[in-house]
Amino acid sequence: MKLSILVPVYNEAETIGPVIEEILRVPLPEGLTREVVVVDDGSTDRTAACLERFASDARVRVFHQAPNQGKTAALKRAIAQASGDLMLVQDADLEYSPSDYPRLLAPLLDGRAEVVYGSRFLGKIRRMAGINRWANVISNLTFRLLYGRRITDINTCFKLFRAQDIRSVVIVSGHFAFETEVTAKLVRKGLRILEVPIAYEARSVAQGKKIKWSTALGMYWAIIRFRFRD
Repeated sequence: MKLSILVPVYNEAETIGPVIEEILRVPLPEGLTREVVVVDDGSTDRTAACLERFASDARVRVFHQAPNQGKTAALKRAIAQASGDLMLVQDADLEYSPSDYPRLLAPLLDGRAEVVYGSRFLGKIRRMAGINRWANVISNLTFRLLYGRRITDINTCFKLFRAQDIRSVVIVSGHFAFETEVTAKLVRKGLRILEVPIAYEARSVAQGKKIKWSTALGMYWAIIRFRFRD
């Protein structure tokens, strides 16, 4: 069985190399191989050059698209190109650690879940700004009220799917709304989503965090939009 780690990246020259190295180091359960599918979404810094050093590693597959189209477009490309039986989303910064992979994989591999989310709010959070924490709380509460499902962290990056399940979702939104659209559609399909605690260390805007208020509002609107339509 193969795990595809999907890495959308935009202007992350300082972190993309260390992230890929850590992905390749983390131990996986016996019988599970890995590939890293990186989509460089129109980066204008040294990201493309940093990715060149992985060109000889057969485990790392890099795709480039331009201009920048947003995280959702990059993930759609990664899903289309991935060859794994399982797919796990990994951001290209250092907020989420690949060391949590075994914890994410266990409940899916032993049949306790069909989808696994790594919940920051069940685990440890460092340096998350208060406004960002409250935005997440409001999103999670809205989701629970509209869908009747309690998920503590719908906006987490760490989402683990079976390939056939994520490919059955028609993704139509853009930018960062992947998180809320996919969650809404998986719940509507009746799939079992299990959350496990993870560690999270937030970045500041000065360190490269890209979420803006317009982005957050788009993610929030997707919660409402996809409750009533595809």
